[in-house]
Amino acid sequence: MNEILSGLLQAGQMILTLDPDLIEISLRSLQVTLSAVFVASLIGLPLGCWLAVRRFRFRRIVIAMLNALMGLPPVVVGLIVYILLSRSGPFGVFGLLFTPTAMIIAQVVILTPLIASISHQAIRDLWAEYHDLLISLNTTRRQRILTLLWDGRRALLTASLAGFGRGIGEVGAIMIVGGNIDHATRVLTTAISLETGKGNFALALALGFVLIGLAVAVNLVIHMLSRTEVSGRW
Repeated sequence: MNEILSGLLQAGQMILTLDPDLIEISLRSLQVTLSAVFVASLIGLPLGCWLAVRRFRFRRIVIAMLNALMGLPPVVVGLIVYILLSRSGPFGVFGLLFTPTAMIIAQVVILTPLIASISHQAIRDLWAEYHDLLISLNTTRRQRILTLLWDGRRALLTASLAGFGRGIGEVGAIMIVGGNIDHATRVLTTAISLETGKGNFALALALGFVLIGLAVAVNLVIHMLSRTEVSGRW
């Protein structure tokens, strides 16, 4: 109990004094996660919508594989990305290993199946409602996908928020490809892991409370900007 109280006090002190290391680590966490969510959404949202509209032979198998990839172990993703970006790997020439870019790539691989699967489930129900209307208007497949993406934007926002929630708390993959280098690739989750290993539980708790606060704050801001919840709407 004393450790929790100490963590709360230390977190409050670090925030009130605008601790430089805390600000740097927090901003890097947001940079990596928001960038990964943005890229994963650009891939996953249209993919999920396309799977809801398009009919092809192995569609069910693709959807089943997509759902299975939602549970892809982050450490395995980190290992694969590490091998690809290492000096002996095919992309080693770019020198991306142990950089924020490598961390973003790993998170994109993890988040894309999650966002695509959730968006597919949301758009599938919307497509069942809009199917006859869009077919009768003789719309192209591209027009149908764009219409569904726009009308289902609030449900799709939930998919992106789910991706953000998983990404901001990711530690396994980004520890492997980022290396937890101070002032370079250290983020809140890897800093918490480091401080816990050192036995500095108060600071680890302080960083944990800041991490939770950031996740809640970003979700609230996005909800307010998108007007997901409007007074008088159930």
